Amino acid sequence: MTTRRATPADLHAIITLERESPTAAHWSQAQYDAILNAPHATERLILVCENESSLAGFVVAHTATEEWELENIVVSESNRRRGLGRKLVTALLDAARDQRARAIFLEVRESNASARALYLSCRFKETGRRPNYYDCPTEDAILYTLTVA
Repeated sequence: MTTRRATPADLHAIITLERESPTAAHWSQAQYDAILNAPHATERLILVCENESSLAGFVVAHTATEEWELENIVVSESNRRRGLGRKLVTALLDAARDQRARAIFLEVRESNASARALYLSCRFKETGRRPNYYDCPTEDAILYTLTVA
């Protein structure tokens, strides 16, 4: 598995993966297209993880300041529990260090136990809660922060 920055050619595969994941943030094709086709993409970064034949996962982060936000992470159903989520978070952390970011923030549904376990294993710290933040169903968001050294 290799990790790299996404290109416009990855758009269809990214959307397909995202639509197959009920816990992912669901964005429009136009939103992904704007990120991938920005002339000098400086506010958002999409990294993908791929095997020989297909895209296996991706992560999206807002990167406009020293404080980054992990906005979306998806690993295909067939590739879960193989360390790809960790690989994507590690690649994002490396990119953040290269850009001299100071911290990465994220929020996640309280019930998303697998994502929460991933973030804790990657040294994110639980830093807060947003009551009733999510809809369908109504649920709290748990906030996490990782200080980038």
